[in-house]
Amino acid sequence: MTSTTPTRTDATYGDTQPRRLTTETKAAFKTTEFIVYVLMVVGVLIAAAVTDTADDHQGFSAQAAWLYVTLLTIGYMVSRGLAKSGSREHYDA
Repeated sequence: MTSTTPTRTDATYGDTQPRRLTTETKAAFKTTEFIVYVLMVVGVLIAAAVTDTADDHQGFSAQAAWLYVTLLTIGYMVSRGLAKSGSREHYDA
């Protein structure tokens, strides 16, 4: 009995399934949108921490800060979904 080992250029692995040669996008931590997202979240949380919330209620409260962080998270997730919907990258890239 002899068995063949597929080479790197083969599109199938054995006789069962085709092997994926590309991913849809880069890993999330490699993108600039992730870096911008993290910086924006940190900026919002720092702004909420240092802003005075006196009795006149004109400050930047923790509730507003977490609302903005939630909105940033939703925006980031939508942007990643759009990025994954139509682009491809090779595994060895």
